[in-house]
Amino acid sequence: MFPTFKESRRAVLNPFGGPPLELNSDFGALEGDALGLVERRYGDRGLAMSRERFSSRNEDGDIVCSVRDGDKVLGTVSVRFDGVGGLNADLLFGAELAEWRSAGVKLCEFGALAVDKHSHDPKRMLAQIFHLAYLHAHRRARCERGVVEVNPRHVAFYRRWLGWLPYTTARHNPRVDAPAVLMSFDFATVREQITLLGGRPELLASARSLYPLAWDEATEAAMLAKLD
Repeated sequence: MFPTFKESRRAVLNPFGGPPLELNSDFGALEGDALGLVERRYGDRGLAMSRERFSSRNEDGDIVCSVRDGDKVLGTVSVRFDGVGGLNADLLFGAELAEWRSAGVKLCEFGALAVDKHSHDPKRMLAQIFHLAYLHAHRRARCERGVVEVNPRHVAFYRRWLGWLPYTTARHNPRVDAPAVLMSFDFATVREQITLLGGRPELLASARSLYPLAWDEATEAAMLAKLD
C-alpha cells in the first residue's frame, strides 16, 4: 500500500550542500506552482499541454513530488499508480502495457517531470526527484516496473543518465501534439544502481549516469521514514 497524505510532508533535501531546499510529497492532482513549472517547461520545448492530462482521474491516486526553494518550485514529477482507470500511457501504448499486466507485473507511470532551467545543479535535482519518486513507487507501493512517455529527442538523455529503455517507436501523442516514445525501467535494476552508486558524486563522470547523485543508504532511509 502507498501512503495517503493528509498534508504535505516536508524535509531537508540537500545533504550535499547548496541552497536550502525542501521535499514535498502530496497525494492528489498536479496543481499550483508545480503545474505552472510543468506548463513553462513544456512551453519551452514547444509542446502543447492539456490540464486534463494532470487531473487525478485514477481512483488509485497520484503522488506529486516537488522540490522547493522557499515558495518557488524547482522540480516536480508525478507518480500514477495502475488501477481501474489505467495509466495515461494506455492511450498510445495500451498493447505494450497489457503484455506486462498479463504477466502479473505491477506498473506505475512517471509523468510531469520538470526541472527549472535556472535551478542550481539541475542534474542533482533530477537525480533526487527521481529518487524520491522511486521511494514512493517501489519502496512503498512495491511497483515492479515504471513507464514514461518521452519525446524522441530526449530518449538518448534518459537512456544514458537514468537507464530508461525505449520500448516503442515514436507515436503521435495528442495530449501534447507531439511524438512520444514509451520508455520503461525495472525497479529492481534501479535499486541496484542506487545501492551501488548513491551518495558517491565523485563517480559521476566515470559512471556516466545520475545515480551517484542519488542519496546514500542512510539518507535514503531517513527520506523513506519521513514518508510514513
